[in-house]
Amino acid sequence: MTIENRMIEIRQEIERLGEQIEDLALDLLREAVEQGATARPPQEKPLMVARRSLDKAARALDQR
Repeated sequence: MTIENRMIEIRQEIERLGEQIEDLALDLLREAVEQGATARPPQEKPLMVARRSLDKAARALDQR
């Protein structure tokens, strides 16, 4: 496997992780709304920070 192919695979895995984190954050928000929360849960912020960091990492590996 070439270096380029390995980088593509890593980028794709990073993107999948970002999507999983986003799904988790949305689940957290849904649950908070269902429980009557009027503010974002504190756990949501670090999830979104991680999501943005993963997006940045994926873009850094994008060879297009």
